[in-house]
Amino acid sequence: MKDIILDTLIDALKLIPFLFVTFIIMEFIEHKFSDKSKRKITKAGKYGPILGSLFGAVPQCGFSVMSTNLYATRIITTGTLISIYLSTSDEMLPILISNKVNIGFILKIIIIKIIIGMICGFIVDFILSRKKKKKDYEIKDFCLEEHCDCEHGILKSSIKHTFSILSFILLFTFVLNIIMTYFGEDIFSPFLSGLIGLIPNCAASVLLTELYLNSVITLPSLIAGLLTGSGVGLLVLFKVNKDKKDSFKILLTIYIIGVLFGMILNLINLK
Repeated sequence: MKDIILDTLIDALKLIPFLFVTFIIMEFIEHKFSDKSKRKITKAGKYGPILGSLFGAVPQCGFSVMSTNLYATRIITTGTLISIYLSTSDEMLPILISNKVNIGFILKIIIIKIIIGMICGFIVDFILSRKKKKKDYEIKDFCLEEHCDCEHGILKSSIKHTFSILSFILLFTFVLNIIMTYFGEDIFSPFLSGLIGLIPNCAASVLLTELYLNSVITLPSLIAGLLTGSGVGLLVLFKVNKDKKDSFKILLTIYIIGVLFGMILNLINLK
């Protein structure tokens, strides 16, 4: 139990800088920019899938959490969020490096994920742009729901937002770590790689990478799982996104893309 608590605290503490920076950005935009300026920032996000897929490839699940909070207030587009989720690799990179895996092989996985994330991000934004848009869920709406007292200043409200979301992550991660510890990881099979990736914890990428290194799953299955994996990003999405139906659509889209490209890569016999 001591190890479970320690692991939970470490996972959560690593997210604090990302959460805090995100809420500082959100509060700054809400306090300092006019409605017209906010709309320009959102429109500039049409090129977001390019940067999103590149930043998402950084081995740290904090970027998926950061992007999720920005998406909740529509600072970034749905396509940008999905591109980040798809390219996120969490702990895959350090594990492969520590196992002395060939750098060319590592770059191949990262590049594949970046390209898939970028392409799918643009496709999603293109499809959504052709549909009638609903009223945006704004930063002030987010603040009202979280009772952060935004009128009392950027710093105070950012700190309150940060620890509100952090407490939610702590609780869920603790429960998940207990399940993983006492029920074990051997219940998973290669056919469930996509579902493993959806587990809202950085441990999912660790498990998938270890399964691949031990020849339990193939490279296409590994990539399928890594595509669906976004650390605790999806967990935070269901917490902060007012439109729960939208959250389920994003989750389903991520899963379908992961499985689809896993099958395609398997057909071309990627090794």
